[in-house]
Amino acid sequence: MQIPPQLMPEQDARERIHNVDEVPQGYTEELAKTEAIRCLQCKKAPCVAACPVEIDIPGFIKAIVDGDYRSSINILKETNILPAVCGRVCPQEEQCQRTCVVGKSRKSVEEAVQIGKLERFAADWEMEQGEAEVPEVKAATGKKVAIVGSGPAGLTVAADVRREGHDVTIFEALHKPGGVLIYGIPEFRLPKSIVMREVENLQKMGVEVKYNMVIGKIFSIEELLEEEGYDAVFVGTGAGLPLFMRIPGENLNGVYSANEYLTRANLMQAYSFPETDTPIARAKNVAVFGGGNVAMDSARTALRLGSENVYLVYRRSRTEMPARVEEVEHAEEEGVKFHLLQNPVRLLGDDNGWVKGVECIKMELGEPDDSGRRRPIPIKDSEFVIDVDICIVAIGNASNPLVPDTTPAIETNRWGNIIADEETLKTSMKGVFAGGDIVLGAATVILAMGHGRKAAMAINEYLESGAW
Repeated sequence: MQIPPQLMPEQDARERIHNVDEVPQGYTEELAKTEAIRCLQCKKAPCVAACPVEIDIPGFIKAIVDGDYRSSINILKETNILPAVCGRVCPQEEQCQRTCVVGKSRKSVEEAVQIGKLERFAADWEMEQGEAEVPEVKAATGKKVAIVGSGPAGLTVAADVRREGHDVTIFEALHKPGGVLIYGIPEFRLPKSIVMREVENLQKMGVEVKYNMVIGKIFSIEELLEEEGYDAVFVGTGAGLPLFMRIPGENLNGVYSANEYLTRANLMQAYSFPETDTPIARAKNVAVFGGGNVAMDSARTALRLGSENVYLVYRRSRTEMPARVEEVEHAEEEGVKFHLLQNPVRLLGDDNGWVKGVECIKMELGEPDDSGRRRPIPIKDSEFVIDVDICIVAIGNASNPLVPDTTPAIETNRWGNIIADEETLKTSMKGVFAGGDIVLGAATVILAMGHGRKAAMAINEYLESGAW
């Protein structure tokens, strides 16, 4: 209990803004063992209950203490097919680490056992050994499952359904797998080689991945079931529809949705243009609107693309920011300028139709709204202008509408999210399950994976019993 949390080495902020290499550099074996010793090995481990995929957290950490890293990674993979991903981008401080007894005894979640960093250590150890152990697959059942989307929910379903011996095909709309893991999260937070490795491990299990397959256009859900011979379908198409502020000037040149900006930079590697074919606008002054992880990713990406001034404009205070504390701190260290309690009201353009400024209004916080955060209220006559060359809108995403729009048998709510049973993830259409952001709205990787595990269990049961 006297051992403090072990800090993970990081790239210096002055250096990392000039590259896209990963910022946290991982635990050494000594740091990992020291951190693992901090775990009390609670019999009624609250951290396990707080994990959406219910990892045996004391078990994998005890294996690290014992130096049995193979057992550690195998324990992780029993319930989490993407430990290298989750160890990097999962908000552990809001889930497993928040319930950690060590952190509670010290009255600080920052003092909790660093479960995520230990998960990354075990996963990175396996990568250093070369080939990963392929999970066992049961005898073939003759049943076929189609998975629409290769994001974290789809990949999780693929692994758990394939283990039971069913044939699994993933239909991915883009030319690379991973969904938000590959197009949304920057290289400096999640190297794409890690995502590709995890998908390759699924392929070694016998999962087939088909690219450039836009379901809802090439095949409908009905055609997958009735003509292509699939016995069940899982829809995990995510929340890829960007939201905008609906303010004057949003149609000016130089205004990006965070989706487009990050997709160009990540999936299409615009950061290395002209070595790659994808251009991206580079600017001296950039404004990013929003306060979540996507806003931080956009702001930090702009710095790496050479911007001198990156302003993050957020209508609430730092306390209300939904972004992870670590991401906010990294952005601040790197030089992102926070304009808090300010809100854009109008974008200004030049004679050629390019954005040249953003008019903002100052805000103050009132009573809490439905989100539990204090409501921002404009301060009269407090408008001012920031000179910018590019604006990036990162205020959230709505669900991908393509499958719901082309499948009237699937019920949706008023936001366009597919309605699915909370436990089984069954939709209103027989044989069709859905999970992740298409059901939750924009959420986290680990919550999508939790949906994937529940859906896989229900799919396996459905294929065995035939009962809907």
